[in-house]
Amino acid sequence: MKKRLLVTISLLLMALTNAVNVVVAQSTPPASLSVGAAKMDITPATNELKKPYFGINDNIYSRAVVVNNGTTTVALVSVDIGGINDEMADRILAKITATAGIPTRNILLTATHTHSVPFGISGDAFESKIASAVKLAKDKLQPARVGYGEGVSYINVNRNIIDPETRRWWEGPNYDGPSDKTVAVVTFESLDGKPIAVYYNYAMHGVISGMFDQISGDVPGATSRYLENNFDNEAVVLWSTGACGDQNPIYYQQTYDLREIRVKEYAKRGIDISNKMPPGGEGLDRKDPKVIKLMEQQKQMLLSMGQLLGEEVLHVMRGTKRKVSNPIIQADQRIITCPGRKRLDEGRAGYAGTYADADSIPLRLGLIRLGDIALTAVNGEVFNPISTRLKKESPFANTLMTTLTNGYARSGYIPHDAAFGTYTFEVVSSRLKPGFAENAIVNGLLDMMYASLQLKP
Repeated sequence: MKKRLLVTISLLLMALTNAVNVVVAQSTPPASLSVGAAKMDITPATNELKKPYFGINDNIYSRAVVVNNGTTTVALVSVDIGGINDEMADRILAKITATAGIPTRNILLTATHTHSVPFGISGDAFESKIASAVKLAKDKLQPARVGYGEGVSYINVNRNIIDPETRRWWEGPNYDGPSDKTVAVVTFESLDGKPIAVYYNYAMHGVISGMFDQISGDVPGATSRYLENNFDNEAVVLWSTGACGDQNPIYYQQTYDLREIRVKEYAKRGIDISNKMPPGGEGLDRKDPKVIKLMEQQKQMLLSMGQLLGEEVLHVMRGTKRKVSNPIIQADQRIITCPGRKRLDEGRAGYAGTYADADSIPLRLGLIRLGDIALTAVNGEVFNPISTRLKKESPFANTLMTTLTNGYARSGYIPHDAAFGTYTFEVVSSRLKPGFAENAIVNGLLDMMYASLQLKP
């Protein structure tokens, strides 16, 4: 009798366990994520180039990844260009909506901020190519998973120092200055594990090839090409510009040397540009063996940095184990305003500026949430500590900030509050009054993230 009772109880437990397993399996949403990616060559023809550009060092691209979870579609777009002003961004976003049917609030359109592409490059054909890349990406949607990982790279450095001779603020590698070395990597892969797209985020100015006076995607372009080649060009790899307002490449010697040559050449003509950015296209004799040598070294440095950063992206991808196929997708955008100022004097750095009150400056903020990943955006050149603070205060462990996104604010640089006590060239040229932008950006983005979680901060 006891034996029969034990058997009965055992059978009941097995049945209950199976029922629980069925409930758990049925409560897990099926795979619903689909992802597509594409890139479009946007290199201008040589005969279209205007002074100071006179050639092509490497081709430039617009890259896009489109993500859909069955109910919401978003697009991440990266363009090899110095900047996309607000008006141009509005035109491109409207074209993307018209061609791909993706709402503008669901798009992050980011300039890689290479300084080797004209900031003013535009036109209907150019802008239409960017939109076409998004449409092509959407047409390639396939079942997918998304994962997030972080690594480090030491090729960036804070770029503001006290000059040892003048004891004034100037440009140079400040190894003790604030500098976030994080490489954030969002990986999109097919259900059989093949990369579809990679969206990586790093804080560094694309200025290695700035003295070439030739079209180049700079380090962002070199890194993406290196990675795409690694994947046999079957995946699209997008650079996302981190908070690089005060970050330069750490290896920058050739640029300093070439700048000095330009300054001396101008001085021979009675023009003092020692406290200004030397104009491109002039002041360098490209037949001079020294100039040739420095430029060849720069070209090698460009490829080396691309490989170094690319290898860290691969390292992060290898370590990214958790990938999901059914993430929540949400998007939000809003505009904040900060008090503005107008500078009344000149000079690149080292001296306090004089200012008058000016109109308030609108700043555009954005958020795309992919499950537990928060992609935040600002349309300006944000100083590194603002991003670092946001990540510390974010309710999402996986948070990144992409800048120069969905426009180019009239603010100029966006320093953190403490930086306004320095006379760096970014601070003295900023059109923002001190003490407002940091909190407005961080709190604005936090508000959007908490709203996406339906929580109150």
